[in-house]
Amino acid sequence: MTMLTGQVRPAGRHAGEMRVLLVADDNRIADPLAEGLGRYGFAVERVSTGSAALAAAPADLVLLDLGLPDMDGIDVCRELRASSAVPVIMLTARAGESDRVVGLELGADDYLAKPFSLRELVARIRAVVRRTQAAPVPITAAVAPSASPAPAPATGTTVQRLGPVAIDRRTRQVQVDGRPVALAPKEFDLLALLAEDPGAVYSRQQIIDTVWDPHFFGPTKTLDVHVAAVRRKLGDPAAIETIRRVGFRLTLDASGPA
Repeated sequence: MTMLTGQVRPAGRHAGEMRVLLVADDNRIADPLAEGLGRYGFAVERVSTGSAALAAAPADLVLLDLGLPDMDGIDVCRELRASSAVPVIMLTARAGESDRVVGLELGADDYLAKPFSLRELVARIRAVVRRTQAAPVPITAAVAPSASPAPAPATGTTVQRLGPVAIDRRTRQVQVDGRPVALAPKEFDLLALLAEDPGAVYSRQQIIDTVWDPHFFGPTKTLDVHVAAVRRKLGDPAAIETIRRVGFRLTLDASGPA
């Protein structure tokens, strides 16, 4: 099955010098995909195994084929997300919804099913980049709670405290009871949006338009998966309340610095 369809035209400087790590073992797919992305201005490094992907030099974005010869792409995504906030777009021929849900819950930023056009992939890359560049985070730094001290409450005017949860928008860090919590980029954006007006109900479309993109093409359950992930990581299923047929609201109470 051919993954690339249709004619493509270079997008010029939109791609800039972005470094893309392409993880795919099928030369019939990977070679033309790498060539096409190169015409759009992306600097593409290609590896063909999951182990090579985990050992590769830092990239600005990862295109991850789930069908790899040495390990499942889902496991690669899990290990990438455990040590990095690099944006990940999963590429797969798997049609099952469970694979999409698991991948997104592990922190993948988007999911693209084969076959797809190069133009669609580039659009997805741009959308992911717009979301992550709004407040950039180090894409190669492992989550290390002891690496640096938590921001001091006296100087942290960017820190918002909601019950046991502290949200620092400047550093994109979240703590629960003083313990760092590792959120994927969109998980942080989701929490930060709901925290802008605690208690207010945000509609599903409003959240998708803000956290993802007004032209988001992902699975309809993407939002629910990310809400569930944030609830789990905050350690409180009631922290985000589902308003049936409307959307979600944050139930945490605002409080002053500890």
